[in-house]
Amino acid sequence: MGIVELLGLAASVSLLSGWRLYLTVFATGLAMQSGYVDLPENLKVLDALGSWWVIGIAGLGAVAEFFADKVAWLDSIWDGLHTLIRPLGGALLALAVVDSGDPTWQVIAFLLGGGAAFAGHATKATARAAVNTSPEPVSNVVVSAGEDVATVGILALVFANPVVAAIVALLLLGLTLLAMWWGYRKFRQVFPKAEKIQKPHS
Repeated sequence: MGIVELLGLAASVSLLSGWRLYLTVFATGLAMQSGYVDLPENLKVLDALGSWWVIGIAGLGAVAEFFADKVAWLDSIWDGLHTLIRPLGGALLALAVVDSGDPTWQVIAFLLGGGAAFAGHATKATARAAVNTSPEPVSNVVVSAGEDVATVGILALVFANPVVAAIVALLLLGLTLLAMWWGYRKFRQVFPKAEKIQKPHS
């Protein structure tokens, strides 16, 4: 596996961690336990994700997030609490993917992984806050369920074919930027800027 595929895999996992950190860790651990993910030699540092302790804790976190993410405004509180956790988790996952014998690429992966996870987290938090302005609860549940399905499906794809991981990472990045732009416009519509206070005449 070349450095391009490795960085693509790291970027994809990191971006998904910004959406669903616990589900990403949980699904990856189960895939490793089942033998679905056949990691190359330089990815064996990820074996810790296959620990049943890690899978169990990540599973509990995934269940809690599953329900919290379906309730309007509770999902925004949950996102706020994970503002530091998701980027750090994404950075550590990206760090684990890259060959530990190359410290230069590890630093690059850590920085890019953290940035990618933060971008994914910021996009999710902004978009979900915008969705929460809708008076009906259906859209919130639909968007959350879509994130669940997309996370599992994309993870299966990038681990099954690491070559595709680089393309998926670019697509996810484009989707992230598009969602950030949409969320910004939505907020501008819902919360317009307050009129500037005119200075009193002298």
